Amino acid sequence: MATPRIVLFGATGFTGRLTAEALAARGARPLLAGRDQTRLAALADALGGGLPIAVADVGRPESVRKIVSPGDVLISTVGPFVRWGEAAVTAATEAGAVYLDTAGEPTFVKRIFQRYGPAAAARGAALLTAFGYDYVPGNLAASLALRKAGSGAVRVDVGYFVEGSGTARRASAGTRASALGMVLEPMYGFREGRIVPEHGRTRKFLVDGRVRHGLAIGASEHFTLPPAHPGLREVNVYLGWLGGLTRVAGVLAKATPVIAALPGIRRATDALADRVLRAGGSAAPAAVGVSSRIVAEAYDAGGRRLAAVHLAGGDPYEFTAGVLAWAATTALAEGVHGTGALGPVDAFGLDALTRGCAEAGMAVRE
Repeated sequence: MATPRIVLFGATGFTGRLTAEALAARGARPLLAGRDQTRLAALADALGGGLPIAVADVGRPESVRKIVSPGDVLISTVGPFVRWGEAAVTAATEAGAVYLDTAGEPTFVKRIFQRYGPAAAARGAALLTAFGYDYVPGNLAASLALRKAGSGAVRVDVGYFVEGSGTARRASAGTRASALGMVLEPMYGFREGRIVPEHGRTRKFLVDGRVRHGLAIGASEHFTLPPAHPGLREVNVYLGWLGGLTRVAGVLAKATPVIAALPGIRRATDALADRVLRAGGSAAPAAVGVSSRIVAEAYDAGGRRLAAVHLAGGDPYEFTAGVLAWAATTALAEGVHGTGALGPVDAFGLDALTRGCAEAGMAVRE
């Protein structure tokens, strides 16, 4: 039987390459997988040579299944995940492997928990979706806030904020394509103890002494937090990347169901996403001054804030690569807690995740 290993699928993409570098920095020797053998070989050489490579393509799902064995840790950075993510999930499930991805797309995250999770549990596989800047820090901050708040907490709000002059240029082609795909996807929240549709909710947060606006989005926190905190009745997750345009985006989000129903609109959006990917182009190098802040606030039934936790970090891409490398090497060496669709706290424990995020550059800010 083969020795379990880390398999990095999508290794030559922007996030994939950063993750490969982060894995190598931790002393790991992952199998680098992707569509282009020449680019894979070049990446292996750039990382010191000797790393194994394998050609695999989502268009040929059997090629993805061949590179994953029982006990492996499969990292997938191949997006947009709503369109191309299933091959890696299926491969990990059938092998009984640990699966990590960089998905930030609400529809795909929801699919992991509601559709793929039960099948993975039956096969002894563990699925850890959205394991990057989207949405590990929010899971961590919310769990810490709920621990501080105690049993009286019934609601938790999470806000994600990024700032810096190079933030927009830092977005990779894959991120831009995924964002285009999300435009027409239905959002969701967690209220009254269940997943509900979400259309354009906004709220304000106080971040570093400034008022920041966030737009509600579907995330993994809606699925991961309630099972661990039975008294929790409401989970809200907000993205604050749009600054002053957040409220305008909220108004547009309310019209999403109508726009999505227009004939041909989804085909047009997919075609535009394909053009973005074909145009390619690497994201800008890490920009000086790009920083990220995550806020989680826990409330009681009367709306009184019981606890707040702030996390501070740098570039979201660097954090994603670092936390993926930490998670993959930890899972390979120690395993994860549980099977099926898991949240980051479920898989590693709150204290270990706190340390792992700090190693990746995202620390609790006192």
